[in-house]
Amino acid sequence: MIAAIIRASVKARFLVLLAAFALVAAGLWAVRNTPVDALPDLSDVQVIIRTSYPGQAPQIVENQVTYPLATTMLSVPGARTVRGYSFFGDSYVYVLFEDGTDLYWARSRVLEYLSQVQARLPDTARPALGPDATGVGWVYEYALVDRTGQHDLSQLRSLQDWFLRYELKTVPGVAEVASIGGMVRQYQVVLDPAKLAGYGVTHQQVVAAIRQGNGEAGGSVMELAETEYIVRANGYLTTLDDFRAVPIRTAAGGVPVQLGDVATVQIGPEMRRGIAELNGEGEVAGGVVILRSGGNARETITAVRERLETLKAGLPAGVEVVTVYDRSQLIDRAIENLSTKLLEEFFVVALVCGLFLWHARSALVAIITLPLGVLAAFILMHLQGVNANIMSLGGIAIAVGAMVDAAVVMIENAHKHIERWEHDHPDERLAGEARWRVITEAAAEVGPALFLSLVIITLSFIPVFTLQAQEGRLFAPLAFTKSYAMAAAAILSITLVPVLMGYLIRGRIPAEQSNPINRWLTYIYRRPLDWVLHRPRATLLIALAVFATSAWPISQLGGEFMPPMDEGDLLYMPTALPGLSAAKASELLQQTDRMIRTVPEVETVFGKAGRADTATDPAPLVMFETTIRFKPRDQWRPGMTPEKLVEALDQAVRVPGLANIWVPPIRNRIDMLATGIKSPVGVKVSGADLQAIDRIAAEVEAVAKTVPGVSSALAERLTGGRYIDIDIDRQAAGRYGLNIADVQSIVAGAVGGETIGQTVEGLARYPISVRYPREIRDSLSELRALPVLTPSGQQITLGTVADLQVTDGPPMLKSENGRPTTWVYIDVRGRDLASVVGDLQTAVADKVTLTPGVSIAYSGQFEYLTRAAERLKIVVPATLLIIFVLLYLTFGRFDEAALIMATLPFALTGGVWLLYLLGYHQSVATGVGFIALAGLSAEFGVVMLIYLKTALNDRGPNPGPVEVENAVRDGALLRVRPKAMTVAVILAGLFPILIGHGAGSEVMSRIAAPVIGGMLTAPLLSMLVIPAGYLLLRRRRSRSNTSAQGESP
Repeated sequence: MIAAIIRASVKARFLVLLAAFALVAAGLWAVRNTPVDALPDLSDVQVIIRTSYPGQAPQIVENQVTYPLATTMLSVPGARTVRGYSFFGDSYVYVLFEDGTDLYWARSRVLEYLSQVQARLPDTARPALGPDATGVGWVYEYALVDRTGQHDLSQLRSLQDWFLRYELKTVPGVAEVASIGGMVRQYQVVLDPAKLAGYGVTHQQVVAAIRQGNGEAGGSVMELAETEYIVRANGYLTTLDDFRAVPIRTAAGGVPVQLGDVATVQIGPEMRRGIAELNGEGEVAGGVVILRSGGNARETITAVRERLETLKAGLPAGVEVVTVYDRSQLIDRAIENLSTKLLEEFFVVALVCGLFLWHARSALVAIITLPLGVLAAFILMHLQGVNANIMSLGGIAIAVGAMVDAAVVMIENAHKHIERWEHDHPDERLAGEARWRVITEAAAEVGPALFLSLVIITLSFIPVFTLQAQEGRLFAPLAFTKSYAMAAAAILSITLVPVLMGYLIRGRIPAEQSNPINRWLTYIYRRPLDWVLHRPRATLLIALAVFATSAWPISQLGGEFMPPMDEGDLLYMPTALPGLSAAKASELLQQTDRMIRTVPEVETVFGKAGRADTATDPAPLVMFETTIRFKPRDQWRPGMTPEKLVEALDQAVRVPGLANIWVPPIRNRIDMLATGIKSPVGVKVSGADLQAIDRIAAEVEAVAKTVPGVSSALAERLTGGRYIDIDIDRQAAGRYGLNIADVQSIVAGAVGGETIGQTVEGLARYPISVRYPREIRDSLSELRALPVLTPSGQQITLGTVADLQVTDGPPMLKSENGRPTTWVYIDVRGRDLASVVGDLQTAVADKVTLTPGVSIAYSGQFEYLTRAAERLKIVVPATLLIIFVLLYLTFGRFDEAALIMATLPFALTGGVWLLYLLGYHQSVATGVGFIALAGLSAEFGVVMLIYLKTALNDRGPNPGPVEVENAVRDGALLRVRPKAMTVAVILAGLFPILIGHGAGSEVMSRIAAPVIGGMLTAPLLSMLVIPAGYLLLRRRRSRSNTSAQGESP
């Protein structure tokens, strides 16, 4: 069938060329319109429910909001993990769905289940869905700075909240713009308890009066003199004097008691749970642009930057916008790096073809088909919705060498056929239909086997498609694009390549032996081949011994999920001890930012303590997230590398109570979403008893610090928060006519500062808070003496009806699938992940005693590594079976297919040794490299066997033992050039990736290393082992044929 397609393509060559031009046009359009990003979106499908429950303690939030929500969401269809976070005043519930779930279907299901639980939540708890963004949606961050000092933090925050935020939200692709840092302006009504008692006004009456005195209403319309007038009654509170004039009640004699009589009204900052700081110079306000799921990151960031440029004209004098994180720089570096690598590969492959063929036009056939195959891959990428990123372009990059294999072998075979025709017809000139016939036969002779060998390479990537979760999302684009490129190369090899050969292979074709490279290769190969053919069994034993040497490097290789990738930016993510105040957090943030800024390579430092105003950031106030942007590499000190830079930063930042953790921004967001762990390794301790899991987590932390390779270990504390517990005496309260709710409203409002409404000032909205003065609520004794007005007008103290005491409690609570959980964060440096976790598991099992009901799980990148390894153990053997079946279909013989399969371990030998020599660890990336190597090695074996079988077929149906040996020698020797070219183009295509630097090179080099190592040893062994094995097979077959003939009468 394949031969028939080749002949049909040559007959309809005009249509084939027309299709090639159409492919170029469509491919160029796809290249221009394919979205670009740095990495594939690795995050799970997530829906976030954020519930604001102002002024409430974490335990109250957990009991009344998070637990009911989390347990309800467990039964949402497709939900895989439900993670709950209970903070002071806020609840976050993350619902993570199974792979392949449509985000908007998931959101509608969560809304459906949210309506069921709504009635069980407190009246003041307001749940809302987070943005339709992915976990890696933070693509751009900026800070608002006023270096003139004319605008305070509240004015900067107002500019962000009511000007920049809404303008940027209109940019296509933006899901949300979250505000961070600064101070939110607040109208504060500070009640005087003595005056309240003097006027006989209760706290509840003040709150009711303010609510009733702040509003507007419409009175429909009136018609006056044939004109319609719209009636409205203004009543919004807009100035401090408006507040002071709010009437509360009428005293004796008709004199109104106004708010100004019983309270001081002032403007101040709202209580905050997020702080932003820039370069160690002081606090700023800022914003985070969050990308919509499926959006084009590069286009969105460009549009945001353009919009900010136009908005700068509307900012007050002295205020400027400073970019503190911009993912487009990483995207540009990654795409530029891989685009350069592709061009380098094109050039090197073209050079190799030219050197071996010694005929420019022939080399042009291979060179033309290469970009066409790449453009075909881009068309399919665009249709499937795969964006151009490090992994998808990397798939094309590692396919480039193998893509021209079929073209190279076909061209070389055409040269042989032309050479043979000219030898048989010395006085004739090859032209016209005779020429096309020779070219067609040359292509049809090797075309079917070559097509199937390219199909084998394509199918060898089946294991990568079966990877699940994050590792699947990471490598699927690479597997898709490599498969597309190889499939395109396979189709082009039997359609366009024969046509191009007919048009371009003209003029004087140099004989193979006229090329010095070919003569040299034949000379080097002849002697070892003769030795092998005289001692085939010894050859196989030597090959087995060589394979056995790979046991040593395998035992020495460590394991990791993915090599650390240099994103260009870095996050500093320490966690302070619990109970930290906002003022102290701000001080520590500025201190660490200053220390980081002392490193010369640092350009900007944007520190964040606590959380941004978005559901995508469930960070407590004690968690710092400092974004560090570095200067361009040419401005770094000589010899400085990203690894050395982390060490320098680690030395520069030394703060008691802060455990240093340095992570790349994108990697960190993915890890925190998928496993809830912000470090490479995490230990989850789960159970019902908070005291027990807190104690065990502390023990795990202590054990982890003793494990070699652990640079820092930190257990989150569940009992480090400080609480003032107010236990109300029901009987005492009842004697004064008070119930629990009355006393609790005093505590919530007077002490906590109750937000009772908001002012409307144009587009801006500012909260209104009512509370007692600080001086009568800033200590335990003052709180006991806090005045409480009873319904009968009697004034008592809070201590009369309640017992107040200081206790310990949880600063925040986390749960997973309804079970309370605490996490131990472990940072690994200088040692591979698998070894560290192996030692850690042993140490924890030996030294930590678990109480009943408490469980331990290891998470983070280690979780992905384990899952990927388990999956590959099943799928790799299945793939090898598929390759074997295809080989059997190609050659029609079981023993020949088995011979090629037997060469695969020799490829493994070189790959393992090169990994060991380069100091790389085993990872999913190297696993993908070995999978690619298996396909290439099988393809090389196919090419080798084709030539041996062709040479043997020329000797007739039943050649003798001497003829078999000569045929094997000729088949191996006469086709040194195509075999050497096959190896050379693959190595030439991958070598630029192995030695490359820049964004994404860490992953790509680990994919390329096993392939290059394997393609150094596999051909050397295969060019000797396959002839030896084939010779033994033919001898056995000829003996069996001879004995069968002898037995026949």
